[in-house]
Amino acid sequence: MGHKSVAIDGPSGAGKSTLARKAAEVLGFLYVDTGAIYRTLGLLALERKVDLSDTAAVKALLPQAEIRLAHDSGDGLQHMYLCGRDVTGDIRRPEVSRAASAVSAIQAVRDFLMETQRSLAREHDVVMDGRDIGTVVLPEADVKIFLTASPEARARRRCDELLQRGTPQDYETVLAEIVERDRRDISRTAAPLRQAEDAVLVDTTELDLEESLQALLDAVRGGLER
Repeated sequence: MGHKSVAIDGPSGAGKSTLARKAAEVLGFLYVDTGAIYRTLGLLALERKVDLSDTAAVKALLPQAEIRLAHDSGDGLQHMYLCGRDVTGDIRRPEVSRAASAVSAIQAVRDFLMETQRSLAREHDVVMDGRDIGTVVLPEADVKIFLTASPEARARRRCDELLQRGTPQDYETVLAEIVERDRRDISRTAAPLRQAEDAVLVDTTELDLEESLQALLDAVRGGLER
């Protein structure tokens, strides 16, 4: 019997990582945060002082990108390793998020990281989240979800998250960055953000964390039972 796959797509700040991880725990599936993979490459580009607008320079980084994800740290979380170094905390900084958005718009980068993502789905039951999972990475996923919320709700949640991490930013700045990130993700040439035709829409704008998780689980279970 083949492995089951759940693809969760949606815009930045929609809570995909938090909700997908919790859903995977409930379902007993492996959680794969594909955004963390792009963030790790973005971190490498920043550390090597690569011009993110120089596609050729970013592509030249790929042979040096020793990226590994693991779930064996004992805390139940996905940890990202860059050239043998655990960078799980480093990749959550705002500047790394912006770098990830830039490198992920390059088709050669997406092609380079594609097999890493697909191999995990072949070997495990997975809940995988990102921006093109249901449309490009796992087009044959058993369940596809498009998880979203209004830009304002996403900005508020992002501000709360940054405050908890000790790196606060003001709401207007965060909102502007989210709106700009949406614009880039939707309009980019390489795997633009869009809802797959057969994806279930889950809008969490008016929902708290517990309600959002329940809405996601209801949609996933309904899809798996079909």
